[in-house]
Amino acid sequence: MATIRPFHGLRYDPQKVGDLSQVITMPYDRIHAAEQASYYALSPYNFVRIIQGLREPDEPTNNVYTRANCYKQTWLTEGVMAREPRPVLYVLEQHFTTPDGKTHVRRGFTAALKLTRFDEGVILPHERTLSGPKIDRLNLTRATKTAWGHIFILYPDADNAIDALLQPYLESHPPFVLREQVIEPAVEQRFWVVEDEALIAAVVEAMEPKRNLIIADGHHRYETALNYRDEMRAKFPDAPAEAAFNYVMATFVSMSDPGLVILPTHRLIHDYGRMSGTQLLEAIAPYFEVEPMADRAAMEAALAQAEPEHPRFGFYDGRYHLLTLKSLAAMNDLAPDRDPAWRALDVAVLHTIILEHVMGLTKESIARKENIDYLRDPAPGYAAVDAGKADFLFLLNGTRMEQVRACTAAGEKMPQKSTDFYPKIVSGLVALSLEGTMA
Repeated sequence: MATIRPFHGLRYDPQKVGDLSQVITMPYDRIHAAEQASYYALSPYNFVRIIQGLREPDEPTNNVYTRANCYKQTWLTEGVMAREPRPVLYVLEQHFTTPDGKTHVRRGFTAALKLTRFDEGVILPHERTLSGPKIDRLNLTRATKTAWGHIFILYPDADNAIDALLQPYLESHPPFVLREQVIEPAVEQRFWVVEDEALIAAVVEAMEPKRNLIIADGHHRYETALNYRDEMRAKFPDAPAEAAFNYVMATFVSMSDPGLVILPTHRLIHDYGRMSGTQLLEAIAPYFEVEPMADRAAMEAALAQAEPEHPRFGFYDGRYHLLTLKSLAAMNDLAPDRDPAWRALDVAVLHTIILEHVMGLTKESIARKENIDYLRDPAPGYAAVDAGKADFLFLLNGTRMEQVRACTAAGEKMPQKSTDFYPKIVSGLVALSLEGTMA
């Protein structure tokens, strides 16, 4: 059963920091050097200093993690951040436009979620994790005793009943309205603090019987939270069940939310050189219908018309081609040990048949990103091929929500970068202290 709790969130005081748009960020794993510098320039209180601080020459007593804790303690002492006086829930509503020009609204509520192992069947993963990010996030958690990032979780709610419970409160209370400034500035964020005890109790009760919740984003953070919980249980074996370290901060979005969008992640192949584009197209001909296209617009329009049983890809090597799988039977031969739901994934077809079987790339080299980059926006990929900096660009359609459900139900984890849930859950609006209890 899904056990959630309201919590005493740690939040910025707008009277101290001004416009909250200047202090929020994307999740830590979306922040690279250029974005980090931009966030640092926005405000001396920007959240990046805690979740992705500058790595200076570090030592045991002065490093990126100890500095994060210093910011936390200083900001709490100065009132830049404050602890919520009572346990509450939060709501984040995101208004955005997708590349096809359609407008969407996605709503999620934030609560503390009691941690459970994946084999207990309450919370389920859909992607594999790597050890490096988990070590990094565990070190930050140990140093600060705080959950700073959200686990983005999808929950089953066919009628969106929980959203209906929240609707009257949201309509009668003005939200904070802000925009993350660096990576997804076009997304309008509307944020509410829900203090109504009866409403909170109703949401908690509605979530209690739910199982098979799926992690959309935050697999590394969730596994880190489990590791930290186990460390704390070993250290404090007599701690109560409601000890805060038994929980993690999560934002829950209904699987039936009409604003739930999964963008494709395109594959750019570079430093390959084993075969030309012409040779590759000849090599995949036994598996794919290969159709030359007049231009980018024609290729991308045709790509969008793919049928589920015939995964389709755009291919660019200076010329435009449409690749349509002839039959999923090829996946039965090349991946006989995988579930049919996994074998039908576009990303699984691309990786299994083209990247691995035909091109000879290994799963290990792909995991190390030796010859591959992942792009949300294909424009830099086209430019890289044109400039001779990359060999090929593969364009994909987005993974569908029903595919995520099917693979998760089958216990299958998708290939790397299979889903890009858009927009991301912003960081910096609230954090969960892992000290004390949930009372």
